[in-house]
Parts: sequence; structure tokens; C-alpha cells
Amino acid sequence: MKAVITGTGCYIPNIKKENSKFSSNRFLNVDGSNFEADNSVIIEKFKTITGIEERRYAEDHFTASDLGYFAAEKAIEDAGISAEDLDYIILAHTFGDVKNDAIQSDIIPSLATRVKHLLRIKNPNCVAYDVLFGCPGWVEGVIQAKAFIHAGIAKKVLVIGAETLSRVVDKHDRDSMIYSDGAGACIVEASEDATSDSGILSHASQTFAKDEAYHLFFGNSYDKNEDPNVRYIKMYGRKIYEFALTNVPTAMKAAVDKSGVAIDDIKKIFIHQANEKMDEAIIKRFYRLYKKPIPENIMPMSIHKLGNSSVATVPTLFDLVLKNKIENQKLEKGDVIILASVGAGMNINAIVYRY
Repeated sequence: MKAVITGTGCYIPNIKKENSKFSSNRFLNVDGSNFEADNSVIIEKFKTITGIEERRYAEDHFTASDLGYFAAEKAIEDAGISAEDLDYIILAHTFGDVKNDAIQSDIIPSLATRVKHLLRIKNPNCVAYDVLFGCPGWVEGVIQAKAFIHAGIAKKVLVIGAETLSRVVDKHDRDSMIYSDGAGACIVEASEDATSDSGILSHASQTFAKDEAYHLFFGNSYDKNEDPNVRYIKMYGRKIYEFALTNVPTAMKAAVDKSGVAIDDIKKIFIHQANEKMDEAIIKRFYRLYKKPIPENIMPMSIHKLGNSSVATVPTLFDLVLKNKIENQKLEKGDVIILASVGAGMNINAIVYRY
């Protein structure tokens, strides 16, 4: 029994926010003091490091579960299945449904249940639940779908990653420019087709929590005049960068080594769109582990225009490449790819997949 991705879909919000629109923000240091450099310098340095030119924000009347529903509809249609035949709906997110201009997260009922409701699925045997695994949540959901299929308890699983990070950012924090909104989804199905070798070949997944649990956390605004009871997503950027460079390449290698696929046979690496420089450094270190040069066009990127939408980045990027919407990036039947991510936890995972 093989676990095969038979359909994909994504939802990219319509509201576009370019870097220039942050020029009026009052960015502050952690202690609340002003930066010596003006915003034009801060924004240009930000673009140089992250590669982000613009990002997308959800329309005011939509929440993360709405975005997940939109992506799910497309994935179901792409797979050519009935939603009633789904055995599981797994939805990865980090902050639940946060309404525009709200200060509370809403996760009752679960976002997966909300998507099932929006899809109008009557089948009570379609089990819906959420995954909280930071940015690698969607990849972990696919790993769980594979496990259900191999265990014989599921044949069709919908896996969604959806987030509205723009609603949990501190406007006085430079890191607020990184985050964006969006959703991606896929259908993972059981296959006994002996004529096809496509499917999930292997995976690796890890949680580092001894010293790394709070590299990403919820904290107060850098503006000391703001309500201390309202908190926002915060991160220790340098610690995350160093952690990712040290640990993500080895996790990717573990997945590749378990797959039995030669490193030269890897055609694409779909990595979490967190920071362009960080992703490039991870790929460089990954190939260094094999004493190999980095192949040309190995790493599709969407961060320049879409920013970091957390759990949505990998499925969105994967869908865009499959639909030929990223220039000079495409997949051929039989290509072997890696899906990899890193995020809050600190969590790391990777999947080796034959398309």
C-alpha cells in the first residue's frame, strides 16, 4: 500500500502589501527604544536578508478556516474525488481563527471541523482534527496521513495548512514584515497500483525542546504603552537561523538515506519559505553533507511575493509548481522531491516523495 498525493490546491489572498507600505511604521528595539536608522534603511536590509518584496493578507471577513476551505475545495476537485469519501481531515495551523482586529484566538470547534462543515460533509466517519506543530504542521499532517494509510485505517485524507499571521503581529517589531496569510491543501490517497512507483518513500521528523522550545513564542509589544495583556508572535531570529542551519540539513539527509534514493536523483526541494538567505544556506549545507554541488533550479521559491505564511508555504509552493505558475520550475512524472520545514517547537520534518 502506497500513500500518493492525488490532488493539490491553494488559496492566495487578494490583499497585497508591498514593503514600501511599512515606511510609516514606528519600529522599535526590544527595550522600546527607537532605531537609529530610518525605515527606508530597515526595509531595504530586510529585503536583502529575507528576499521578501511583498506579501498577501486575508480579506477582513475571512479567517484561517475560510482560507483552508478554499484550498481544500481546489484539492478535492483536483483529485477528482467526493468530499464524502474522505476518511480524515487534518488541518495544521498555529493560532486558530483570529478575526480581523481581534485579540483572541478561536479554536472551538477545531478548524478541521469548521472546514468539514463548510464542505457540507455528512459522513460522520470522516474524522476532523487539528495539528499544532508550528510551520512544519502541514508536512507533519502528510506524514500522519501516510501512517493512517499504511495502517489500513484510511484510504483518503485531506491535509490542509492555513494561517492568518498578519493578525498576530506586533506592528512595532521589524519581524512583522516577514509574516503573511494563506492556505494550501492536498489529498493523500492509498494506492495499490503495481504499475506506478509514485508515493511517499520516507520521512524524518524531530522536536528539539530542551533549549529550543521558546525560540518562537508569544510576547508583548515592543511599544511599552500598549496593553501588556495583548501578546504577539515573537522570535529569536538569530537562534532560529543557527538552529535551522545546523539541524534541518541532517534531517533532510536522514529522510533521503531512508528512502534509498541517490542524492543525484533529487529533482526539487520544497522548503518552508521563511527566509531566502536561510533557505539557501540550508540547501548549501545539505549538499555539502553529500560532498555535492547544488543543482541548478533545485529550490523553487515563492517568498519574494507571498512572504511567510507558516504552515501554508510548502503546500502552496508545491501546488504552484504543479500548476506551472512559477517560472522555470516544473515537475515530470517520476521525479523525486523533498518536502521540508522547520518551525516553532523547534520542530523539523522532511518527506521524500516520488511524483
